[in-house]
Amino acid sequence: MNRQQRSKLIEFQTRAFIEGTVEYINEQWVFFENETEEASLLEEYLHQEIEVFRHNRFRKGVLFEEGKIAFTDEILVLKNNDTIRIRKNLIYSLERLLEEISDDAFYQFVTHLNSLKFSVYDCIYCYNHLTFLNKEERKEGVNFIIFDNQEDICSIQHHFCYYEKKNDRFEFTLNNGKRTIIEKLTS
Repeated sequence: MNRQQRSKLIEFQTRAFIEGTVEYINEQWVFFENETEEASLLEEYLHQEIEVFRHNRFRKGVLFEEGKIAFTDEILVLKNNDTIRIRKNLIYSLERLLEEISDDAFYQFVTHLNSLKFSVYDCIYCYNHLTFLNKEERKEGVNFIIFDNQEDICSIQHHFCYYEKKNDRFEFTLNNGKRTIIEKLTS
């Protein structure tokens, strides 16, 4: 699995976007999130990739001042009540952890998490102990990750030992008491 395959697996996760509508109020574009009904200034997302719903599909572009979205072939100006979605950012410590584990461990972790109806974007807490061991020859410890998909909670302990062999063990515990363990040993 290369970096592009990893990116694709992350890109197509559920709940990867904040979705809502925009309105031009007091000479500013305001974003109203559908799920929470919270309002925020759209300018917080300047120069970031956003998607606007036009002609029965979402189109990716980059947001610029004055509600302009640049696509590869044109520039579009937002209209009141346009539906847009903005990709969520992963929690930094989780993003680093996903970069640090092996391809097999990454794939097994993400696909098992998805099979439990969770997305990497459901992460609400991640303690990545592995980051603090980057200069150590023998890396050993536990990472703690918590996911909330608004129906269930999943707590994960990631036990790792990277020395002569790489050992990743993920212990998943759901709030309903269900527990699963996956382990990947790499030489």
